[in-house]
Amino acid sequence: MGRTSPGAAARMAAVADPVIPQVGALMRQRPDALSLAQGMVSWAPPQAVCQAVGRAMVEADRRLDRYGPVQGEEALLEAVRRELTEVRGLDLEGSDLLVTAGSNMAFHAIAQVLCDPGDEVLLPLPFYFNHAMAIRLAGGVPVPVAAGLVPDPERLAAAITPRTRAIVTISPSNPSGLVTPPEVLAAINGLCHRHGLLHVSDEAYADFIHGAVPHRGPGRLPGSGGHTVSLFSLSKAYGMAGWRVGYAAVPRQLMGALAKVQDTVLICPPLVSQRAALAALEAGPAWCRPHIATLGQRRRQLIDAVAAARTGGQTLELLGPPDGAFYGLLRFPSGLGGEPLMRHLVLGHGVAALPGDSFGLPRAGGQALLRLSYGMLDASALAEALGRLFRALAVLQAAGE
Repeated sequence: MGRTSPGAAARMAAVADPVIPQVGALMRQRPDALSLAQGMVSWAPPQAVCQAVGRAMVEADRRLDRYGPVQGEEALLEAVRRELTEVRGLDLEGSDLLVTAGSNMAFHAIAQVLCDPGDEVLLPLPFYFNHAMAIRLAGGVPVPVAAGLVPDPERLAAAITPRTRAIVTISPSNPSGLVTPPEVLAAINGLCHRHGLLHVSDEAYADFIHGAVPHRGPGRLPGSGGHTVSLFSLSKAYGMAGWRVGYAAVPRQLMGALAKVQDTVLICPPLVSQRAALAALEAGPAWCRPHIATLGQRRRQLIDAVAAARTGGQTLELLGPPDGAFYGLLRFPSGLGGEPLMRHLVLGHGVAALPGDSFGLPRAGGQALLRLSYGMLDASALAEALGRLFRALAVLQAAGE
């Protein structure tokens, strides 16, 4: 008798299915659908990126065909160091730098290094789904904490147990767009220091500030380098999602272990993408600002559209305020969530958005949530997408679903 084929390890059942491929599959069934789902921007990278890569290819630079250093090329690491100190104001005393295939991979590596089986990582709600997935893949336990949209350090402190290894913050937030005030991030960082925990600060949207609250990462605090991970990405502000380049400032004592993970998974960051990243950083924040300013206009369009729908009688609320990134978290009356809600939106009404369930926010009290991303749409497309969304939600409300 033949044996059954081997299946996936049992622990994989605890890892959530990735939601972006799910919504993508639905959209392939409805080609005219507009997306408020995936977190990308509409612009291409700086022209200097293409020029730098083109020069390297024309010059037949053989170094691009070979392995490079595990941490990243020295020229890029030096550019990252300048960016983090001169632009971000980070205190890198006690830190090392690591270039990765996007900041998602940096978080994955941190989870692998931190978590023994059963170790806990606190994720203030709402969390970013890939963070929870990475912790599970590492054998750890993601612990959602209802600490408020602006995370309350006291509620986080109450959730600490002997198994806690780290607290994660995301500011500006994915999915809410809320910017956590610097003094709150500082309080959480101090909490981590007192309890011997790592503070993982995801700052992929650090340049996307549209309101009065500034972003100042906890890595700016004097002496924070030994217990703070600061994650950054070129995917958003520089329009380089497909190039897969991110970088992290990490406590020096973790670098040896992180190098083991990087060497096992990636060997080294792709050299051609590092050339592209170096050119992008040389273009600098001044190149990004006018692009980001257009998203400030889309943000205002979203806020105004929700207000108009409320005036028209719909029960909707945009949580926040969504003063950063390019997201809004919309609350509305419904008992529908997850895949059924996505199917209703995409197949029934030609618009995609992500349900709050994906971010640890299940339906409660007859209310559901959607993350809306406006990063990819111009003004007319956003108006059409929101019109479709509001009609879809009105249908649910009329049906009592």
